[in-house]
Amino acid sequence: MKKLVIFCDFDGTITTQDNIIAIMKQFAPPEYLPIKENILGQKQSIREGVTDMFALLPVSLKDQITSFLLEQAQIRDGFAEFVSYTKQNNIPLYIVSGGIDFFVNPLLEPFRPFSGVYCNESDFSGDTIQINFPHECDEQCTNKGCGCCKPSIIRKLQGSDTLSVVIGDSITDLEAAKLADIVIARDFLIEKCEELHIPFEPFESFHDVINIIDAKLGVEI
Repeated sequence: MKKLVIFCDFDGTITTQDNIIAIMKQFAPPEYLPIKENILGQKQSIREGVTDMFALLPVSLKDQITSFLLEQAQIRDGFAEFVSYTKQNNIPLYIVSGGIDFFVNPLLEPFRPFSGVYCNESDFSGDTIQINFPHECDEQCTNKGCGCCKPSIIRKLQGSDTLSVVIGDSITDLEAAKLADIVIARDFLIEKCEELHIPFEPFESFHDVINIIDAKLGVEI
């Protein structure tokens, strides 16, 4: 029997909204809007778009941005129970995020440990916020601009005996969804899955996710 492995997005999936977009709405000049639309329309790579958006923000805003996110970010209902569920059933849970370390790590801290957390990194040493991408595309990635390349991470972590579950909500999860055995989706990812005829299960809370995994695989608490 194949071993279940879960790869879960962070922004807009674990949290109820996309934190990068929340930052831009609150702090960035209007120039971020066409960049966002280009990313969603797949006219600009995620890596380039995220780099360009954060370059609009001076490093002097670091403390304000961090405080803003930690105060307003909301964790999606049922996530704590979902983390407990994976631990009780010995299911590896990897957080694979296009988000940035300075907000991903503190927001995940109450729920640790995970099997692994992969995200982009921030650099506040210059005049504007720079983003580093330690998890780059591998040779098999056709996108070549993922930023945090979720398909490359999945290929590295899964074996021939694993059944991969991808949980996500947006364009940053699409390439991972193409690789997954099971896709659990919401919001924009649902639209893309329907457009590309990728089978998926919809969710709104992590209670839904637990029920989906139970129904699909018969995993019981």
